[in-house]
Amino acid sequence: MMIEYKKFVSLSNMCFLGFLCVFLFQEGLQAGEFPIADKVMIQKSSRKLYLIKDEIAFRTFDIALGIRPVGDKHEEGDFKTPEGRYTLDERNPDSEFFLSIHISYPNSDDRNEAQRKGVQPGGAIMIHGQPNKPTKSETYYRTQDWTNGCIAVSNSDMIDIWLMTGSHTPIEIRP
Repeated sequence: MMIEYKKFVSLSNMCFLGFLCVFLFQEGLQAGEFPIADKVMIQKSSRKLYLIKDEIAFRTFDIALGIRPVGDKHEEGDFKTPEGRYTLDERNPDSEFFLSIHISYPNSDDRNEAQRKGVQPGGAIMIHGQPNKPTKSETYYRTQDWTNGCIAVSNSDMIDIWLMTGSHTPIEIRP
């Protein structure tokens, strides 16, 4: 019996998350015991993502950015990661990458700036794990800025971020 790849990846992600939950609950850890960030901070220059609670960073992750990481995103296709204040507004366990959380880019300022320039602002900016269908080596994804403008982390880090952020968590992306 042949399973369509996208459905298989979705099933694999769900199975992995299910296994993770069973493992954690067997170990006596409950979901309420995970610290939940009240803010996410991205520092593009140091390639770091910080989960923050009560103004204190309690977890730090290495990240990869868009392939043109310097500067703010101004238009669709510029391969830049946006800078500014947004929210984490949607979760997708079935994306092309291992889990993804949507960032609310573009905001009204981004749309207005793009309109003044006569360009499209772009969108679909996410925090996500590694590609489900990698086309490069594992080393490449760990050591290069490789996204179209998203923020990428390892799959294991993506699980932590997924579990430790809530709906509408503010995110600030700094240069």
